[in-house]
Amino acid sequence: MKKGRGRTSRIRRRKLFRSSVSRGVSESYKPEFIELKKWLKDRKFEDTNLIPACFPGTGRGLMSKTSLREGQMIISLPESCLLTTDTVIRSYLGAYIAKWQPPPSPLLALCTFLVSEKHAGDQSLWKPYLEILPKAYTCPVCLEPEVVNLFPKPLKAKAEEQRAHVQGFFSSSRDFFSSLQPLFSEAVESIFSYSALLWAWCTVNTRAVYVEHRQRQCLSTEPNTYALAPYLDLLNHSPDVQVKAAFNEETRCYEIRMASSCRKHEQVFICYGPHDNQRLLLEYGFISIQNPHACVYVSEDILVKYLPSTDKQMNKKISILKDHDFIENLTFGWDGPSWRLLTALKLLCLEADEFTCWKKILLGEIISDANEKRSLVIAQKICQYFIEETNAMLRKVSHMKDEEVALINQLTLVETLWTEELKILQASAEILNRLQTPFR
Repeated sequence: MKKGRGRTSRIRRRKLFRSSVSRGVSESYKPEFIELKKWLKDRKFEDTNLIPACFPGTGRGLMSKTSLREGQMIISLPESCLLTTDTVIRSYLGAYIAKWQPPPSPLLALCTFLVSEKHAGDQSLWKPYLEILPKAYTCPVCLEPEVVNLFPKPLKAKAEEQRAHVQGFFSSSRDFFSSLQPLFSEAVESIFSYSALLWAWCTVNTRAVYVEHRQRQCLSTEPNTYALAPYLDLLNHSPDVQVKAAFNEETRCYEIRMASSCRKHEQVFICYGPHDNQRLLLEYGFISIQNPHACVYVSEDILVKYLPSTDKQMNKKISILKDHDFIENLTFGWDGPSWRLLTALKLLCLEADEFTCWKKILLGEIISDANEKRSLVIAQKICQYFIEETNAMLRKVSHMKDEEVALINQLTLVETLWTEELKILQASAEILNRLQTPFR
């Protein structure tokens, strides 16, 4: 046997490959991180467990300096480092917020502070933190309309809602911004532009951690639970990890503990929640490869696409599904069609003489082999329809990448989403094929 061709050698190469993929390159030497470290130290925080690094696939994150054990505290960030509405109210903006009616929302207070401090540049006390924040975001609200048009329909609808929400947020805040004119030598319209507020909104929406604050009379009654956490917010998301993260009222620190071990020089992750890729892209502007929570949504029009148009009970069946909350969140996942999707299809596939059994369907009972077979056949047809649609969209995106070079990063993001959905659909198609075997 030639050297390096055996089983042991293959295992060693796989380990080396995994190590090279997960291994980061330290960025702690960069000026912005040196300044951030000094700034944090002045606020009573000095990290001994983690260092900033750049990783393949995820970009900038935090890397372990030593092996980390389960239950170990990895970050304990003092309250003095957190940027909250209390920070804003104690600042030069406090008097303006206090006298404005109706009271500004906590979100508006934070966004206003971020825009103002960014405008202050070197004069800002928060400059070391602002310097490491992204200069731009990839949330759908920041993407070009022609890119958003390439999204799956459910995500496209939510993205358009998000854009309308942020535009409304900006329009309704203009009068408040005008009241701040005495603080600036330049016209507030040039400082608090839509692009500036969009950047601030994305910063809070994608990076804030949950910390409850006492209700302030000078702020609206909307939830006041945002806190920007410098350094801590460099931690990237992984759906496969668990950490314990919360603000400790006794220590007055935001603390993160490991729920599993981590080897030296590996990237340390946190989990933002059990979100599918469409939710991750909508809220955070990224996609998680091989995300166990990823799924493909089936809308009502596709649900009935392959059912007989002659079914006189169809409207009644749809009404029952709506009344019992079985018309939304119907999905294909890595483990095939969801129970909710198959249940909805079983009810829709009931023959006229079986219709009185619809309650048993919703309870998970089997009505007949024929009903089981019909629902699986329809599920297979829907899955195949999505596979064809997804392949068509991937071809369209590929063509646009050749034509629209300036949008290549945004288009690559969309391409990644569709590619992941195609893998899910192909896995579901295989599972459906196996499920139909007993009925052939």
